[in-house]
Amino acid sequence: MILDQFRLDDKVALVTGAGRGLGQAMAVALAEAGADIDGLGSGSLENTATRVRALGRRFLSLKVNLLEAQAKDLNEVVARVVAELGGLHILVNNAGICLPGTVEDQTPESWLKTMEVNVTAPFMITRAVLPHMKLRRSGRIINLGSIMSDFGGPSLCAYGTSKHAIAGFTKSLSADLGKFGITANYLQPGAIMTPLAAPSMADPAFRAYWEEKAPVGRIGEAHEVAAAALFLATDSASYVSGAGIKVCGGAISRF
Repeated sequence: MILDQFRLDDKVALVTGAGRGLGQAMAVALAEAGADIDGLGSGSLENTATRVRALGRRFLSLKVNLLEAQAKDLNEVVARVVAELGGLHILVNNAGICLPGTVEDQTPESWLKTMEVNVTAPFMITRAVLPHMKLRRSGRIINLGSIMSDFGGPSLCAYGTSKHAIAGFTKSLSADLGKFGITANYLQPGAIMTPLAAPSMADPAFRAYWEEKAPVGRIGEAHEVAAAALFLATDSASYVSGAGIKVCGGAISRF
């Protein structure tokens, strides 16, 4: 049956930035489909752990600061995941930051910090995970892009550049890894209500701008992005690779 293809029983997923927002929503969605979860984050993961375990799934907390982690650290994290949960089938590179600025007022420090978290960390974590996926000749890699992976945004010089980079990185992964049974795709959320976005959404002008941009006339919810991630993680998406899945209420059509 088609619904059986959406099950993730006996699968293990590593989700970065799993403590809140989109990362938490995706971790819980994957657990609801049957996956055990490795949650990686620099802050508290307790709420996510509680929600995943309430579903009868295992949860491994991985406290890692991606601004400080070296390749050796991430290799050790992945080795721990495989040793404790028995494998690694799905990688969700979700962790990211947004430090606003135009090309003139974006400081070199904020530029480098954005690239470190949004681009270099997914690159290094993916490198650490690949030997385990290639050994099984299967795997799902899901990266977090943005609708800014296609367009520029005002005062989003570093962020927009990093999300364009994620699009290119994902397409390169898809080209290189398909022969190993590994797919790579990226999600492109629009304006989504998360704890990170809440302060901006509290500004009526900001919210009205994004509601007007989206033909559906509203801000998105984290569970709507999580549903797209679940699709990409399952056997139902085995012929989808190198794609950007837009979860933006149609806003992409108005840029």
